[in-house]
Amino acid sequence: MAARETNWIERAREIRLLVLDVDGVMTDGRLHLTEDGMEHKIFHSRDGHGIKLIQELGVDVAIITGRASEAVSRRARSLGIQHVVLGATDKGQAIEELAQLVGVDLEQTAAMGDDILDLPMLNRVGLSATVNDAPAVIRHRVDWISPLPGGGGAVRALIDTLIDARGQWADVLARHR
Repeated sequence: MAARETNWIERAREIRLLVLDVDGVMTDGRLHLTEDGMEHKIFHSRDGHGIKLIQELGVDVAIITGRASEAVSRRARSLGIQHVVLGATDKGQAIEELAQLVGVDLEQTAAMGDDILDLPMLNRVGLSATVNDAPAVIRHRVDWISPLPGGGGAVRALIDTLIDARGQWADVLARHR
């Protein structure tokens, strides 16, 4: 589903870096805090499998999030995500620095976010995406909207769309026979 009229499918073919927000994208955005102050996050397993699939195709995956969380660090390690920016106060600057570190142009970067704090990141990349339960102010400003909500497989839907646009399903299926 396209949110605005752009040629995002052509740009999707050139993506070499996928950057994800966490709360509201990789999770449903709810914060689960125990009485002793422990934070719990719930991640969708299909999002994780999709991340592994796109990494196998040579696309780097990174996380930029405004919150610092051990749960995010652990999830990133389990998925082989090497670039994780926790506690980002300026996601625009963070994504510029990250793209430079990885060695890709921002036009070769896709990002998925769900709220106003993500706009500086979403506005800089070649392909911007959001979840279907993001506020309208975000949905109207991105290239692609997932048919699924944050934490409900939205990341996997984006990755499947990228794989499809790049014509790489045969490569994916050949690796998983």
